[in-house]
Amino acid sequence: MPKLSINNWSEADRPREKLERLGAAALSDAELLAILIGSGSAKESAVDLMRRVLGDCNNNLNTLGKMTIADLERYHGMGPAKAITILAACELGKRRTSSDVEQRRDLGSSMAIYEYMHPILQDLDLEEFHILLLNQSFKLIKEVCISHGGITETAVDVRVIMKHLILNNATVLAVCHNHPSGNPNPSTFDDRLTQSIKKACETMRIYFLDHVIIADGSYYSYRDEGKI
Repeated sequence: MPKLSINNWSEADRPREKLERLGAAALSDAELLAILIGSGSAKESAVDLMRRVLGDCNNNLNTLGKMTIADLERYHGMGPAKAITILAACELGKRRTSSDVEQRRDLGSSMAIYEYMHPILQDLDLEEFHILLLNQSFKLIKEVCISHGGITETAVDVRVIMKHLILNNATVLAVCHNHPSGNPNPSTFDDRLTQSIKKACETMRIYFLDHVIIADGSYYSYRDEGKI
């Protein structure tokens, strides 16, 4: 019977689509390796090729990583580019096991937020509005500038903030912007924006940690002032 290429498989069984739908952990070693090499040969799919290679390695990835380019090229459908890709992936996996877990920055206080954001904002002539996406332990997941350009204020869309929170699985939010004037005290616009963000967070069950306004050498914290 003619070989059925991966493109002709049910979409639920294709490795790339399966990873996108279910995550990498749902794929077998052969399926993950098939994604890397991209294609097999006229006689077998990429998955079948990698099943055959792994079978000769007793289905052990450590054994696969010990193979040479020449060893892999003995398999029909495995050229030097595919062999190099496989060995590079094995080496990356080995290096990952020896890497320390990245320590995320703790931003659980207004001072910590100020010390993190001040170097970013201190020399700006225009206002920038940044969001700090945190996990439930107040550790930084991601910092994003979502608006910039005004001298006395900058436009902020609360919906954009919520979108970033959801996409990054953040459960805590802090926001921060600068006052180029050097006066950290909030404006009426800042107060209204803070309340809008607070209401949106309450709706989404996100903990709104703080809104910190940074001037050069000083800052204002809505949390510290009891306004959140």
